[in-house]
Amino acid sequence: MCTIAGEVSDLCAGKPSESSVPGGGLIYQSADVPRMDETAVESSEHDEPHRESTDELDPELAAVVADIQAAGVPQWSALSVASARRIEDEVFSGGASPDLRTVRDLRIDGPGGDLSIRVYRPDRENPPTLVFTHGGGWTLGTLDSSDNICRELASRAGALVLSVDYRLAPEHPFPAATDDAYAALQWAAAHAAELGGDPDRLGVVGTSAGGNLAAASAIRARDAGFDLDGQFLLYPMTDRRFDRPSYDEHGDGPLLTEADVRWFWDQYLRSPVDEHNPFATVCRTPDLAGVAPATVVTAGHDVLRDEGAAYAERLADHGVAVDHDHYPSMTHGFLSLTDSVSRADEAMDALAEAIREWVE
Repeated sequence: MCTIAGEVSDLCAGKPSESSVPGGGLIYQSADVPRMDETAVESSEHDEPHRESTDELDPELAAVVADIQAAGVPQWSALSVASARRIEDEVFSGGASPDLRTVRDLRIDGPGGDLSIRVYRPDRENPPTLVFTHGGGWTLGTLDSSDNICRELASRAGALVLSVDYRLAPEHPFPAATDDAYAALQWAAAHAAELGGDPDRLGVVGTSAGGNLAAASAIRARDAGFDLDGQFLLYPMTDRRFDRPSYDEHGDGPLLTEADVRWFWDQYLRSPVDEHNPFATVCRTPDLAGVAPATVVTAGHDVLRDEGAAYAERLADHGVAVDHDHYPSMTHGFLSLTDSVSRADEAMDALAEAIREWVE
């Protein structure tokens, strides 16, 4: 069964109906708290000429971090799952966001029952289609808390964006989230045209743990002979390893700590055996040849920096076309700070341009 905004829809019969969803979603609200060849990574560091050192945290971003710290937002790992979800939803939802042609909520058939998605349609005919999976360590996150970044992607890139409300751990551990993400991708391929999108230009995009799910979907699509055109992995979680330099340098944050990452993995995996499943730790996938071309975005002040870079390198080693865009003065989650941090705003424009280049 497929429903829109809680009502039975005739979308499944090929007749989409419209339902508006109010705007919202500025993550970390400070007031409240050339495409490369087939064998090498094109890695670009977005240096800032006015900065004495790209190792320093961007001043505007530092101010946002200071506001969050002053508001007393605790580390996720110090909270119960219920408290972490409540705080994540309160802090990360609301605020101004771009207007779009239509935004609507749907329910589709998923591996575990009804699966909610939110569809963002730009004011453009036959746009490319992107399936978005949010961050939150597979444990936190909602359609509302990722609403702003999805609107930004749809508006700036001119893409039809389908945001997936996948099942969360620990109630639904691995592989529930990755199964939901891949099911949503398969559904998008079958129904994008009914939503006004182009099913022949189909990609995945995800932030943090959602980047992990996007990467896993790309691998699964390759394995199934599914035609996927691109993957956009934004500061992704790719491996359960804590011995890379970024953990030594930024294990205490800001915004995401080693303790948080360990806690998220503990919620997600059922047992140590799952750690070796390539759909969980995508960086350990034995063979990545033939997966969709990738754009990998990393941040210098992010505990996940090195595993994102490592995944970009592994993709390139297996002959996948990869762009690795690195922002030395940014931190985890920075692409959700476009209203507060001008460098993040520029980075979102660069990502939108990469998406447009991918489909043209």
